[in-house]
Amino acid sequence: MARKYFGTDGIRGATNAGAMTAAMAMKVGMAAGAYFQRGDHKHRVLIGKDTRLSGYMLESALVAGFTSVGMDVVMVGPLPTPAVALLTQSMRADIGVMISASHNPYADNGIKLFGPDGYKLSDEAEKTIEGLIDGDDIPLAPSAQIGRARRIDDAQGRYIHFAKSTFPSDLRLDGLRIVIDCANGAAYKVAPTCLWELGADIVAIGVTPNGTNINDGVGSTAPQTLSETVVASGADIGIALDGDADRLIVVDEKGHVVDGDQLMATIAAGWARAGRLKGGGLVATVMSNLGLERHLKAQGLGLVRTAVGDRYVLEKMRASGYNVGGEQSGHIILSDYATTGDGLVAALQVLAEIKRAGASASEVLHRFAPLPQLLKNVRFAGGKPLEHDDVKAVIAAADAELAGTGRLVIRPSGTEPVIRVMAEGDDAGQVETLVDRICDAVRKAAA
Repeated sequence: MARKYFGTDGIRGATNAGAMTAAMAMKVGMAAGAYFQRGDHKHRVLIGKDTRLSGYMLESALVAGFTSVGMDVVMVGPLPTPAVALLTQSMRADIGVMISASHNPYADNGIKLFGPDGYKLSDEAEKTIEGLIDGDDIPLAPSAQIGRARRIDDAQGRYIHFAKSTFPSDLRLDGLRIVIDCANGAAYKVAPTCLWELGADIVAIGVTPNGTNINDGVGSTAPQTLSETVVASGADIGIALDGDADRLIVVDEKGHVVDGDQLMATIAAGWARAGRLKGGGLVATVMSNLGLERHLKAQGLGLVRTAVGDRYVLEKMRASGYNVGGEQSGHIILSDYATTGDGLVAALQVLAEIKRAGASASEVLHRFAPLPQLLKNVRFAGGKPLEHDDVKAVIAAADAELAGTGRLVIRPSGTEPVIRVMAEGDDAGQVETLVDRICDAVRKAAA
């Protein structure tokens, strides 16, 4: 279903441009408020944000929009996206809002909406809200029924308490030196505090947000600083979150990066051993490495693949009864605990496996050897190059050549005029040759 403003993860863009202006944020508040006002109780919305400079502007605009249609607003300040989803449920709010552009640079921002159940909205709900945004008939509340706004000061403590409750009660983190990189983002207070309260020796980086340094050389998309700090400080493990802390990347004690595929394999193995794993395996996207699939199969576990995007992973998990899923990029959803990806909670499950094993991070987390995988992007000016006969023929030939030893994933980007060409297989040289061959065919078709 085509949508005008909402992408795969809310509304996002450059601040003060397009759909990411204060005026637009106020309309979103009015439209979402009107959509979620059902029943005769007093309606409530909970708003959180990351540390971007523009968060203040968008928060104020959203508050104006929601209160104008009669909704009370609770502001919780900088807090991870999963915390907003959690508190939306626990405070019986009708809607939750997270102001964040996740791993994007500070000049971007976004608006993510959650329903009263803590889950992201359906495509249908977003489409209806878009219609209200573009309309001019949203009823304003009578003057005596305008909503009220207030801030609560203990939201961070509530989330820390929740996160700690997901860590096994018979374990502590004593004896572990952990470098935690919070990307100068939403988890800059809660993540180090949580790990320290569980007994870890903490080295914190990316915890001095100034409004413009979120994700700037730190966080899960820039793990080099984390790797260097782990080695220099003699730490046992490094954990990097992104700007809104809904995903993570780990670095072992040698400074080697461990991606989401390895982390999901680690968690799934531990949960299977404890009899906790549901669905007989896990859910991942088409981008997860074939090595993960083979590794799980050897353990008698399955892998179900979805389209790229954590919302599609979650939809499959809910529909088919899985409780572990995620993406290679580090979005890991553990539905026993959360309704969306939670980097800190996933990290705690990984740390629990390391403590139970009594071994180093490098021994515990490197579960399989990833197959050689190569992704290249081909930019095009217009048209549909993947529908060209010559491109189809080259893709079919490559697919046949990889049969049984690898796979192709070729898809248009959902956010820019780019074709993403990915191949993986046992032979790195073959993979590179096939990717280049397909990219050349796409370029010629798009010329």
